[in-house]
Amino acid sequence: MKNRPAVFFDRDGVLNEDIGYLYKKEDFKWVQGAIETIKYFNEHEYLVFVITNQSGVARGYYTEVDVQKLHGWMNAELAKYDAHIDEFFYCPHHVKGIVAEYSCDCACRKPKTGMLDKAFAEYSIDKDRSIMIGDKESDMECAAKAGIRGIQFSGGNLFNDCVRQFINSTKNEGHY
Repeated sequence: MKNRPAVFFDRDGVLNEDIGYLYKKEDFKWVQGAIETIKYFNEHEYLVFVITNQSGVARGYYTEVDVQKLHGWMNAELAKYDAHIDEFFYCPHHVKGIVAEYSCDCACRKPKTGMLDKAFAEYSIDKDRSIMIGDKESDMECAAKAGIRGIQFSGGNLFNDCVRQFINSTKNEGHY
C-alpha cells in the first residue's frame, strides 16, 4: 500500500466549539467550515485523524465510553455529508487526575507525540505531505516534534482560514 498524506485535527476548538470537557452530543456544535474541511481532505485522499487530549476522563468528569460514543456520533453526522474521520486518537490521562488508572504522565498527552506515533505505526503515512491543524501552541509543538507541518487555527471558519492557506502553500510547493 502506498503512503498517503494525513491530516491530524485537534478536536475541541478546531472541529467543534470548545465548551470545556465536552462529552455529550447535545452540547456539541461544529466549528464553521469543519465539515467542509473534513470532506475536502477525504476527497483529496488524505487520511483524516483526530488527535485530542481528553483529561476529563482522568478528572472523573466522563468516561472513555462517553468519549467513544461522541466520536461515533461525530462520524455518523459526517456520513450525512459523505465525509468521515478515519480514526480518533485520544489521551484520557492527566497527572492531576482523580481516577487512579488515568492519573499519570503518559507519552500520548500533547505536546508529546504518542498519538501521532501510533497513527504512523498503524497506517502508511507520507509524513512529508501531512499536517496537523490545532488551536493551541501545544498542538504546534506536537506537530513539530512529530516532523509534520502545523497550521494554527485561531477561530472563525476552518475551511476559509486553514484549508485555503494549506492549498496555497501546497501549490507553491508543487503538490497540486
